[in-house]
Amino acid sequence: MIGGDLPQFDIRPNPRPRSAAERAEILANPGFGLHFTDHMVTIQYTEGQGWHDPTVQAYGPIQMSPATAVLHYAQEIFEGMKAYHRADGKIGLFRADENARRFQRSAERMAMAQLPEEWFLASLQALIDVDKSWVPDDEDSSLYLRPFMFANEAFLGVRPAKEFLYCVIASPAGAYFKSGPKPVSLWVSQEYTRAAPGGTGAAKCGGNYATSLRPQSEAIENGCEQVVFLDAVHRKYIDELGGMNIFFVYEAEKKIVTPELGTILAGVTRDAVLTLGRDLGYRVEERQYSFEEWKADALSGSLSETFACGTAAVLTPVGTVRDHTGEFHASGGKAGELTMKLRQTLLDIQHGKAADPYGWTSVIG
Repeated sequence: MIGGDLPQFDIRPNPRPRSAAERAEILANPGFGLHFTDHMVTIQYTEGQGWHDPTVQAYGPIQMSPATAVLHYAQEIFEGMKAYHRADGKIGLFRADENARRFQRSAERMAMAQLPEEWFLASLQALIDVDKSWVPDDEDSSLYLRPFMFANEAFLGVRPAKEFLYCVIASPAGAYFKSGPKPVSLWVSQEYTRAAPGGTGAAKCGGNYATSLRPQSEAIENGCEQVVFLDAVHRKYIDELGGMNIFFVYEAEKKIVTPELGTILAGVTRDAVLTLGRDLGYRVEERQYSFEEWKADALSGSLSETFACGTAAVLTPVGTVRDHTGEFHASGGKAGELTMKLRQTLLDIQHGKAADPYGWTSVIG
């Protein structure tokens, strides 16, 4: 899985880990992002010294100065990925190398030090090695891994920081949506946008998600589960959801359409869906796709399915789409056949139940 100049982690076992009974109770109903494993990874970066002090230690609070740069200038990035129990009894990851490379691209955009890919992968391995008992063993659950990095230099001044802290924490996760793979409802935000050309839309940084919170609340206020954004320039083309990419299926034409990259996140699951779609014989179009086109094609029946995808949710069908003018059904109000086929194919590959001709999976325990 990994190679090159690898870090040697200082392993400091948690003196008070959860008991087997406590862990079993959590794993029986983990929710999402509510409980955390016994350990975490930390690696320091100092300008002139580079990356140093790789450590696995007890999960717990991080001490920082009130002048810590991230609190004032938001120099912060993160990734989201999962560890799965495989059919062969081992633990695996899905496309972790892509997460490592995207983490580097995010760091470059945010003027942060870039963690070497082999260090990123080694940090995941180190945490899984000590907390493998936290990986759920059913298909609907997984161990969600959250690598993140922030500027921890204490100073007040608008410049790139010279010190960073990289961490990995892990949280057992059940189904992202309580309704499971049933169609979700979307609210089309007309007032708020997620990202503009030249901004940080393609970087996985906290600020992008902070700006989605108010429109997400607006979606809930209007009876919808998720928000979908329009582009910031023309205010007419579909961008992405608050935390997921979106796809449109035209079954009669054997065609899949998805918004082009630029201001949206290059999702790891998105890229996998593009590959699987092509291999199933679909023509894939990455292009501008307007809200009016979406609505017209859904109402005419030429649009067969709409679905959203991401690491946490995998694939989720889209049902009702609503804005201030009214609503329409994006997939006939039900989960589409291709949506569910792609979803199951991804799950089977991730859990080692199906062949992986793409080399997407890796065994780490």
